Amino acid sequence: MSRYSVFSLLRNAISHNRNWPQAWRSPAPKPAYDAIIVGGGGHGLATAYYLAKEHGLRNIAVLEKGWIGGGNTGRNTTIVRSNYLWTEAAQLYEKSLKLWEGLSAELNFNVMFSQRGVYNLGHTLQDMRDIERRVSANRLNGIDAEVVSPAEIARRIPYLNMSRTSRYPILGASFQGRGGVARHDAVAWGFARAADSCGVDIIQQCEVVGIRKRGDEVCGVETTRGFIASKKVGVVVAGHASVLAGMAGIRLPIESHPLQAFVSEPLKPVLDTVVMSNAVHGYISQSDKGELVIGAGIDAYNGYGQRGSFHTIEHAMAAIIELFPIFSRARMLRQWGGIVDVSPDACPIISKTPVRGLYFNCGWGTGGFKATPGSGWVFAHTIANDAPHELNAAFDLARFSSGALIDEHGAAAVAH
Repeated sequence: MSRYSVFSLLRNAISHNRNWPQAWRSPAPKPAYDAIIVGGGGHGLATAYYLAKEHGLRNIAVLEKGWIGGGNTGRNTTIVRSNYLWTEAAQLYEKSLKLWEGLSAELNFNVMFSQRGVYNLGHTLQDMRDIERRVSANRLNGIDAEVVSPAEIARRIPYLNMSRTSRYPILGASFQGRGGVARHDAVAWGFARAADSCGVDIIQQCEVVGIRKRGDEVCGVETTRGFIASKKVGVVVAGHASVLAGMAGIRLPIESHPLQAFVSEPLKPVLDTVVMSNAVHGYISQSDKGELVIGAGIDAYNGYGQRGSFHTIEHAMAAIIELFPIFSRARMLRQWGGIVDVSPDACPIISKTPVRGLYFNCGWGTGGFKATPGSGWVFAHTIANDAPHELNAAFDLARFSSGALIDEHGAAAVAH
């Protein structure tokens, strides 16, 4: 380390970072905006950024009831992939993955996107039939995918339990090499700074408590900091979408559940990829800090809690130890929960509503983080043009009355 670097570290340590510029402003809300985005998570911030960058809007506000990235954006297991079964879902997630691949350069902020690959394990003959079907569908859509044999899995992941006598013997897997993980809070910070640089007002500690309408048209939102007028309001509040929709007299076909995850104490590098298993009901990767990042399924009950129940954690631990006996002595460092809103077909709602000027982006279930840039990109198009982009046209709210569902339960499963 050079003498200048040492001096710079000492100077900032002594000053307690008082001279560092703010990453984004904290303005007071204006009386009115051209567009309001409710929700300061990754999807909401991405929407505001693309509205400003791609569609030229500048008078935009992002309203966050807490702090930036304090919701589901900072409460997930950071997995990114696009290997969904149906064309509509696969193309949306593939758009997102392509944006991920250039996101650090786009935002001039390191989101720590690591394309270490994602394995989906198969334990039964039916699992393998489903894997082969999905891999074939992915290839038809131009998405990288391959079926991996047990021998190849054993070579690539040497600590995985490949015993034929295990409770869930591994018969093969699908693999997407372009998938991986990213740093969740860096994604929120990067989009926040980029949106702010485009003139977007990011207003924290500003909870929306009502949606005001004039006839069948939205005219603004009631907040804990007063009424803010706008003829375009986009709501992106994972987990609480049905609550906000109710304020406008809309009933959404979604349920909210707690979703849990936890990390171990830091270990030396041992796992350089992502491993998921629907049958064993767990998934795991290793962070750059050495922690094992482990995910579980959703709790069966509906709720808005961010803790969840212990038996779900216990079940996930048993599943991971089944796959990786080597980790049986690792100690759990911390646990958390997020709130996921699940739609009947395990696909999102990115749509206009019966209220003119009011738009909803919700229902991502366990797959929201991976879609962050793509979701913001198509939602911004929908709000700016009052019409969906072709990538999200199929995810209209009306599909639940028409019956044109996109059933991704198999591809979503517990895989986040």
